[in-house]
Amino acid sequence: MNIDARITDPTKRYDFVLLFDVTDGNPNGDPDAGNLPRVDPETMQGIVTDVCIKRKIRNYVDLTGQGGTHDNGIFVRDSGIALNTKIREAAEAVGAKADKKKGNKNSRAEMCRRYYDVRLFGGVLSTGEFNSGQVRGPMQLTFARSIDPILPSEVSITRVAITKEGEQKETEMGRKASVPYGLYLGRGFFSPMLAQDTGVSKEDLELFWNAVVDMFENDRSAARGYMELKGVYVFAHEHQLGNAPSGSLFARISVERNEGVSAPRTFGQYTVSVDEDELPKGVTLVKLVG
Repeated sequence: MNIDARITDPTKRYDFVLLFDVTDGNPNGDPDAGNLPRVDPETMQGIVTDVCIKRKIRNYVDLTGQGGTHDNGIFVRDSGIALNTKIREAAEAVGAKADKKKGNKNSRAEMCRRYYDVRLFGGVLSTGEFNSGQVRGPMQLTFARSIDPILPSEVSITRVAITKEGEQKETEMGRKASVPYGLYLGRGFFSPMLAQDTGVSKEDLELFWNAVVDMFENDRSAARGYMELKGVYVFAHEHQLGNAPSGSLFARISVERNEGVSAPRTFGQYTVSVDEDELPKGVTLVKLVG
């Protein structure tokens, strides 16, 4: 996908909104609740963590192999290699010595150069013998929260394959957690000052937006049901510090349940409104999806 050049300049600030839904699936299971879909216990709104969304972006970068030469440019990935090993290899490549207490600036810079997710999302790189300090990532995401309360449920499932040897039975029972339908909204922020520190490039931003647009298309799972991106709205600022508060910009995007709908089951039962009139001077709205 060709990304609009107005949102690929790492010297600019960006605030953005993500809108996505799930049908008959578990978008983000909670291990503390038997892997049921995450919810706010007071409002029963569904929650998808920032970590979950970042995982999908990391997986896209890993899948396409565009992040770099070291482990496809992804630091936090299922590669069978311990994170401290990766930190040590980067430190040794720049001649850094083992030191648990004092972070080494050169090895920190090497970690940013090697790994796409360190450049964008940051990381704690001081967990082993070779201390590369910490990186505060310029790209930050919030939890995504469902517009309406959701009803997490479990359905019974059966299988004909028996787990344990010697058991005299024909089927086994299991449980599958899901949400009938949920429309989720999350927010994100990009800081050009932090991007300068970590070395984010135009190509990095292009890859990020492509990953966001395609993150569900290449992350299918029977457990997650059907997930689809419904909107990506990016507010681009001319000034590094921003030309308007993010809250006032986010307020321009509203999602309302249609009149007469008590239990939404499709995206069409909502109305998304985007106020594009009289944007603050220096702010541009770019719609990637929606």
